[in-house]
Amino acid sequence: MDAPHTNSDAPPALLAEQARVVLEFERGHWGHSGAKEVRIRSTFGWSPARYYQVLNAVIDTDVAVRYDPVLVGRLREVRDQRAEQRRTRRPVADGAA
Repeated sequence: MDAPHTNSDAPPALLAEQARVVLEFERGHWGHSGAKEVRIRSTFGWSPARYYQVLNAVIDTDVAVRYDPVLVGRLREVRDQRAEQRRTRRPVADGAA
């Protein structure tokens, strides 16, 4: 499967369909990270890192918000919380476990 196009040059119907596929996949795999990575590879043919790049681009679109505002809101909140944790994480000193 080709990567969804999330730029403004994509036709709205195509963008909506591609966003829908990614959102439906995410909705069905909430909280199942280990098995989810295997499913990402088998469903999309992407690495998990690529999948999350695409997902993050999709959840930033108005199309995604209109399609499922609750899911998109939850995904944005999780993303923001993880970004905040990365910003405030203290570096581990050498030799510390």
